[in-house]
Amino acid sequence: MLIPQLIMLDKLRKQRPPSEPMRHRVRPPQGFATLRNRRWWRRQLGSVAFLVAGIFSAALGLKGFLLPNGFIDGGVTGISLLVARVFGVPLPLLIVVINIPFVILGYFQIDRLFALKSLLAILGLALVLVVITFPMLTQDKLLISVFGGFFLGAGIGLAMRGGGVLDGTEILAVYLSKKTSLTIGDIILLLNILIFVVAAAVLSVETALYSILTYLSASKTIDFIIDGIEEYTGVTIVSGRSDAIRRMITEKLGRGATVYSGKRGYGVRGESPQEVDIVFTVITRLELGRLTDEVEKIDRSAFLVMHSVKETKGGVVKRRPLH
Repeated sequence: MLIPQLIMLDKLRKQRPPSEPMRHRVRPPQGFATLRNRRWWRRQLGSVAFLVAGIFSAALGLKGFLLPNGFIDGGVTGISLLVARVFGVPLPLLIVVINIPFVILGYFQIDRLFALKSLLAILGLALVLVVITFPMLTQDKLLISVFGGFFLGAGIGLAMRGGGVLDGTEILAVYLSKKTSLTIGDIILLLNILIFVVAAAVLSVETALYSILTYLSASKTIDFIIDGIEEYTGVTIVSGRSDAIRRMITEKLGRGATVYSGKRGYGVRGESPQEVDIVFTVITRLELGRLTDEVEKIDRSAFLVMHSVKETKGGVVKRRPLH
């Protein structure tokens, strides 16, 4: 019985027009590759702008505030400042030499482009520190700590937004977190505690305390540069009136919403399991109060779960990309 069917299939195959070669069928539309290349180059130019701005900001923080007054920071920059202060080794040389192992580690742990950008940024910072002279802007220790940390943190944050780093501590922390049970934040904290303890022993307790203030100022500035001024919150809403809540979010708040199917469990009132649509949205912290008020107007028994969102991409809520 199979032979006639095979004969018929063979005839149909012979009657079918020959297919085009694979390279013709999968060829993208004309101009697509060019457009993609333009976007890639545009992103890289933006990255270069971030890196250059970060280099000059970090150089201002180092030579205009921290270095003339003997203050240090955390991370690789802090180690470089500490060694330069104690042994008199030029700071630009230390920044390059100490960061090189971390750049190599980033090459294997992250990617080649990241390592290349980081290497160029570190070399650029060292060059600016050698070539450009920055005036000592103040001798007030509190201002040195706050604004030295601010400009240094802004430089590190801008470099990170450009897809590289000026300080390799984060790369080491990412690597060690994979090998141990410690988190990235724990590792960075332990490294910086060690740096400040050494600074207190070698320099002075007062210098170490002001350096801790510098580190806090720099870290907060980095967070501000990377995360932005707006803090986003993800909100999950479980309600029997999910469609009305969805319309409120999209029409009144002008935000996007995602609806997915779920099932209620047994609650304190003994509800039986039933199908329910669950609404998820991402809003700013300033809009959170209005959202909860509007949801309460629609359904007072709605269940809301809120959590912080570090970054989003695409959709109605957009964040600036890191790379």
